Amino acid sequence: MNNYENLLKDKNILLGVTGSISAYKALELTRLFIKAGANVRVVMSESAKKFVTPLSFETLSRNSVLDDTNESWSSDFNHIKITSWADLFVIAPATANTIAKLANGIADNILLQCALAYSNMKLIAPSANTNMLNSPFTVANLKMLKVANFELVDTQSKELACATSGDGALAEPLEIFWHSARLLLKDSFYSNRRVIVTGGGSIEKIDDVRFLSNFSSGKMASALAKALFLKGADVNLISTKFDDDLPQIMHKLEVEEADEFLDYITDSVRIAKKGMMSKASIIEDEPLHLIQKEPYLFMAAAISDYKAKHKQSGKLKKEMLGEEFNLQLVQNKDIIASIDKDGIKTVAFKAEFDELNAKDSATKALNSKGVDAICLNILGSKNSFGSDQNEVEFISKNNTIRFDQDDKLNIALKIIEASKEL
Repeated sequence: MNNYENLLKDKNILLGVTGSISAYKALELTRLFIKAGANVRVVMSESAKKFVTPLSFETLSRNSVLDDTNESWSSDFNHIKITSWADLFVIAPATANTIAKLANGIADNILLQCALAYSNMKLIAPSANTNMLNSPFTVANLKMLKVANFELVDTQSKELACATSGDGALAEPLEIFWHSARLLLKDSFYSNRRVIVTGGGSIEKIDDVRFLSNFSSGKMASALAKALFLKGADVNLISTKFDDDLPQIMHKLEVEEADEFLDYITDSVRIAKKGMMSKASIIEDEPLHLIQKEPYLFMAAAISDYKAKHKQSGKLKKEMLGEEFNLQLVQNKDIIASIDKDGIKTVAFKAEFDELNAKDSATKALNSKGVDAICLNILGSKNSFGSDQNEVEFISKNNTIRFDQDDKLNIALKIIEASKEL
């Protein structure tokens, strides 16, 4: 996981842990929350304490763990005050038994009492044997929770503790983290807004083993996609490269050549403008509706200017080519110029080495390509391809904002905030 140390700064998270074999994963989730700057307090069922000791959570969170043995009404260490403190209540893992009780308003332990007392959106990450998860009772209980202010983090299929393979394993802690952060950081401007992000360097094949490309890592595009996801956008990331820690529920399309980029972007823009049903609504169990918000396109991909005029099948043999290989190239289409930009806000990215003329070049591109803004990135020793940090000038028709050297996710958050004014 990248450096997200201030992402959840000053956010208060109450983590509920129930009696599942996967309770140990809640320790990693606690660590992720703490590392992102959140304040974490933990409430455990008595069954959970059979799998992980409260001391483990107290060591990580630096807060006492609330359980059935230590509730106090002379402080805030009770199911009413602690839930008033929390910005978000996460239950991970949640057993089938806990899910059944939650769905029926049963509060026979301290964790369930906290859930009943907490009136805001709650996040639940189930963990159960496949048959228990697929039981008609559990299925019905989960449906009930979805309409009762609970967001669900889907289970995953893998080998379970009972030595069978199937659905029911707890989602990875990082995925639960992403869902939690999204609930805490959602912005009404981006919530349910369709946003397309492109990234990576295009891969133009010469034959089936050789290609033309560039050093673009795709990291800035992945950072933009994460930032937009956290703000509640319905993100479609089209790229040749992806960060390993992207939210699994984010829509991603892997492409290679510029023509592929153009086809997918054109199709995505067309769909976005039509106002398709929002996947974000489905994810968050909000009422399904048509998106009415103007979509956005962030073009962070580095598209090759040229491609091979004649792409070959198989492998070109050097014995056949001879000592010199003259490769004939033709220009790729200008993707940004080719897109119908009516009804969509467009932010392009431009990388330059010539610091003296970079801004003039970016300003000319802003006008010639008809985009709403350009993010200018001047490459150098401290800001090269593949680095985890960036330094950007956000140039629009009416304003220029400089974002000094920072982690790419922080830069991305600043870029999308500035883009709200376009």
